[in-house]
Amino acid sequence: MTTTPKAAPSSPTPSPAEPLPHQLLAVLGQHRMATTHQLHELLRPGAARQTLSGPLNKLRHDGLVDYTVLPASKRTRAWYLTSEGARLTRDFPALRGRPPYPITSATAASLKTPHTLTSVRTHLTFVADARRRGDEHGHLDWTPEVSHPLSDGERLITDAVMHYTLTEATERTKLRAFVEIDRATMSSERLASKLIEYARLWSYEPQLVGRQRTRQTTASGAVWLRWYPVFPRVLIVLTGASRYVLDNRISDLQAMVAEHPHVAALARQVPLGAAALEDLEDQAPTRDVWFPLAGGKPRSWTAL
Repeated sequence: MTTTPKAAPSSPTPSPAEPLPHQLLAVLGQHRMATTHQLHELLRPGAARQTLSGPLNKLRHDGLVDYTVLPASKRTRAWYLTSEGARLTRDFPALRGRPPYPITSATAASLKTPHTLTSVRTHLTFVADARRRGDEHGHLDWTPEVSHPLSDGERLITDAVMHYTLTEATERTKLRAFVEIDRATMSSERLASKLIEYARLWSYEPQLVGRQRTRQTTASGAVWLRWYPVFPRVLIVLTGASRYVLDNRISDLQAMVAEHPHVAALARQVPLGAAALEDLEDQAPTRDVWFPLAGGKPRSWTAL
């Protein structure tokens, strides 16, 4: 979706008009968990580290947040909302409709840290790139664990839905993406089968029966149209293994596109790409680090 710009690009950091403690609660409500460093990079890049330590400790004293110490990390803290913090943020405008999942103990937090913090790592690469380029993508433009209905009562839970606005001299282009985070903890076959689920979501149209059919009006059509004007591109970010293993996993994804008729049909209409997280961090998401799953040379995620 492309529009003519009406104002200058947004500030590269969140507006100071919103109190920092409020921003910290909102980020933790959105992302579920983040380290002190990640919160610093999301909200106050370039500021002294003490800028966040005071508000975080005050929120912890008030019983709204807590932390777990990551193993073998030189005492790195991963922060999360308590039950009281989750209850408080439930009515934040940016978080309305987002189910609260309070973490009830440091032990429970430690079980969620690897995947959750990898998702935040991925988000940070897009945030930093947007700041460098003057695009619009902030700390709340990344929504983890979004559920979508499929047929037969099944659901597809995407690791994150990303909203991003490319800002150029003459136009603003709104992009959306489903982001899957692969830490090489599941088989390559299971990872590739996720593409089948996205193909099912792309084509799924609920079938109304009986009296419901007579009431069918604007609700007809693919179910994803309830939330997105255009089906989001699918980006798979890989990490947690050697480059040889990651390359093989990308090859398996490309084979799924080539061999599965429904996934091939999806790929003809929707951009699909995969990249290593380390390449996003070392270079940038808008560099030529994404492998198109339908084949072709590496390119930017915006050019898939």
